[in-house]
Formats: sequence, C-alpha cells, structure tokens
Amino acid sequence: MGEKLFVGKYTFEQIVHKFSDTVTGICVMRLQNIADSEDCYQNVFYKLYYKSPEFESEEHLKAWIIRVTIHECASYMRKNRRQIPNDKINNEYITFDDSDSHDISWALMKTPKKYREVLYLYYYEQYKVREIAVILDTKENTVKSLLKRGREILKSVYGGEMN
Repeated sequence: MGEKLFVGKYTFEQIVHKFSDTVTGICVMRLQNIADSEDCYQNVFYKLYYKSPEFESEEHLKAWIIRVTIHECASYMRKNRRQIPNDKINNEYITFDDSDSHDISWALMKTPKKYREVLYLYYYEQYKVREIAVILDTKENTVKSLLKRGREILKSVYGGEMN
C-alpha cells in the first residue's frame, strides 16, 4: 500500500516542507517564544499526520493548517500561561521569508497580539480580507478594522507606509 497523499498529490513530507514557514511564522507571532513555537509547530503537523483529513484543494489544506496552528497556539497559551516580553526574545533566531526588501517582521513583533495575526496573514501569507475573515471565523469588517489600526501601529513602529 502506498504512502498517503494530501490533495491527491502531496506526501506528508512535502506538506511539511511547503507549509513550514507559514506554521513557524504564526507560532512565533502568537507565542513570541522559540521553544513554545517549536512545540506548537510539532503539534500542528502531528495532528495533520494522524487525523489525515480530506481536503478539496491546496487552498483548503492551507486554511486548515492555519486554523489548526492558531488554535494550537491558543491552547498552548491557556495551558502554560506564561509570556515572555518582546525585549526578551532573541530576534536573531526568528527568521521569516525576507524576499520583500521591506521586511516588517521585527515591527510586527512589536504590535499588540490582536493585530499581529491579521497583519501576518495579510502581509506574509497574502490573504485577502474575505479569506482572513473565514480563516479566523470573524466578520470582514472586523478584519478591515484590525488591519487599519494595525497598519497605523506598524507605521509608527516601522516609520513608513504600509500598503
């Protein structure tokens, strides 16, 4: 019997490779701690492997992974109830895809948590407002408001325009 394929074409290892940066980014943005992020990262892919849900498309798979990552981080925070302040994070170990010369990851880490997730999904994962609303199970207007306020905070931290 062959290896299980996701979306009819990806092996588990290919999925981990393809979505590793996405899961890492969300975990770091939410938990702001490398060790905790690594734990959640492992849990997300553990759940994918052992639950092996069926997916209609690659977009459906990605949305599932993002939702599970967000829920896993929230669960982890509830269980552990400890937060490390931003200034205690060793940023040299936090890396994001910096193909964009205007990397905002350091500024994003300084925004309040409620804006960080929406900004991350918008700027790093390049989701549209409607898609973010579905992923986060919230209203589009809420996402728009969080983006607007989050951009204002980023402008003050980053010192530039956010598109």
